[in-house]
Amino acid sequence: MVNIHKIKQEICEIGERLYKKGFAAANDGNISYRAGTNQVVCTPTMISKGFMKPDDLCVVDMEGNQTSGRRKMTSEIKLHLAIMKERSEIKSVVHCHPPHATAFGIAREPVPMCVLPEVEIFLGDVPIAKYDTPGSQEFADTILPFVHKSNVIILANHGTVSFGESVENAYWWTEILDAYCRMLMLARGLGSVNYFSEPEARALLDLKQKWGYADPRLEAKNCDICANDTFRESWQESGVSPKAFQSPSFCGAKSAPPAGGNGSTVAGVSTDQEALIQSITDRVMATLGGR
Repeated sequence: MVNIHKIKQEICEIGERLYKKGFAAANDGNISYRAGTNQVVCTPTMISKGFMKPDDLCVVDMEGNQTSGRRKMTSEIKLHLAIMKERSEIKSVVHCHPPHATAFGIAREPVPMCVLPEVEIFLGDVPIAKYDTPGSQEFADTILPFVHKSNVIILANHGTVSFGESVENAYWWTEILDAYCRMLMLARGLGSVNYFSEPEARALLDLKQKWGYADPRLEAKNCDICANDTFRESWQESGVSPKAFQSPSFCGAKSAPPAGGNGSTVAGVSTDQEALIQSITDRVMATLGGR
């Protein structure tokens, strides 16, 4: 038997952690736990996650209908249910706005791989889902291309969502990701980010496989394991392209597809910039040739 009161206590504890870490300002974020075949405990809307009590929480069915609770359920429950429907082993979902990871979603910058052992083992390549209006079914569906290949997803211009076998486990992935994104920003501020060599990266993948962790890179063929190849095909739709961080390429990774906005970017240089550089080069060469 599942102890509903205990689950509610755990959700409140994780909510307090989210708030204290600065991952959920004001009433931001939501948490859920699947307590039965057709029973999901979730946080209510319009409440600070740092000050919830067990009796504040709601219960909904797998179609998003509220079945109990004195407060109204979170408006983003469809996101949680979409994940649970796709992966029956998932029990808990945590959605919040961790500042450093969310910054990558705002910049539409892919999180570089092959930098930190813990991230290679526990997270792997992290996708960025395209933007849609929060709370809608279309928004919930943005995670479907990625939900079987990762346990944490960055939501473009929104936040993150992570999921696991327990509330704490689901929260861990978000905490690891945000700490990593902060380290990347700090390292870049110091001047550079140093990547693992291919043998070093493959040794970590081998260790990951030995420990029983899945990774799409273990199944892919002709994949540059450090070049964000796993989710590269989704970049054009979500407007993602590398601008701040250029990952290493061990076997000739494909260029990033063009991203919308003021000039597309490939390998961190916009096509507008490339055209300008080429124009200046042509003029210089013409001037030198006329001397």
